[in-house]
Amino acid sequence: MGEVTVRRAGPLTTVQDLGRAGRRHEGVSSGGALDPFAARIVNLLVGNREDAALLEITLGGLRLRFDDERGIAWAGGALRARIGDEEFPAGRLAIVRPGEELEFEMATAGCRAWLAIAGGIEVPLVLGSRSTDLRSGFGGHDGRALREGDRLSLGGESPRKADTAARLASWSAPVEWSRISPPISVLRVLPGSEWDEFISEAQVAFLKQPFTVSQKTDRMGTRLEGPELRRTNDWELASEAVAPGAVQVANDRQPIVLLGDCQTIGGYPKIAHVITVDLPRAAQLRPNDTVRFREVSPAEASALFLAREEDFCRFRTGLALRAG
Repeated sequence: MGEVTVRRAGPLTTVQDLGRAGRRHEGVSSGGALDPFAARIVNLLVGNREDAALLEITLGGLRLRFDDERGIAWAGGALRARIGDEEFPAGRLAIVRPGEELEFEMATAGCRAWLAIAGGIEVPLVLGSRSTDLRSGFGGHDGRALREGDRLSLGGESPRKADTAARLASWSAPVEWSRISPPISVLRVLPGSEWDEFISEAQVAFLKQPFTVSQKTDRMGTRLEGPELRRTNDWELASEAVAPGAVQVANDRQPIVLLGDCQTIGGYPKIAHVITVDLPRAAQLRPNDTVRFREVSPAEASALFLAREEDFCRFRTGLALRAG
């Protein structure tokens, strides 16, 4: 069993997987990689199960040293990665050898990246997941973000060796899957359960005007600043279930896009819900970025999701055939 040493941790690097499904009724956030699609892609590239534990890197700055040969792959925002002096592009498999170091520079656009290491990160399962829950302080590596000097155990031997890497040298994930960092994002949404409670001017402003990402943004949610979104009344709502993707409007009449670590219940009105295929874009928003919303129909949202999953299945099949 190999290990990787954290030489520099960056602003916020955590161990994540696909999250804690089926626990929200117990008050436990789903958590997990804020772009589960990217996590699945890079895990497949290195030969892992799609739900294997990997690293979520926020804003870059991570540096790792490996003590054995491992396949690695990453996807995410506009970061530059290097193995030694050699550039390591997103969406491709690479092999690191004993003693080599992998370094991510600070992101120039976008916010997060996901790094898979062959064999997966070996941390204990907590409530069925290896994901770090920062708010509750459990899971992942001691329930916290990584620090300089941490050593992470890796599972088994690398299933992707140098000969496999050679066969996959020309194979990469589609660019739109592996690099998500547009300067201005458009998030497609469905009307929320309280959409009709907002005045018509607020509805128009929500769909027509830009919003700016606030400094107060984290894995729980992306807070936005823009036109005031007023309701027809200011009655308080009873708390009810919420989920990642919900767009709540807080008491300051500004929207919050909920992300993976969001609470399980809330009482703010929900003006909209970001569709599943666009949640990775929400995870890439960083302070001072600009975002707009565009309404789509439930049928269009479903068609986009199914089309992406069909493309992913073809990618998985092609990768397996090429890897042999």
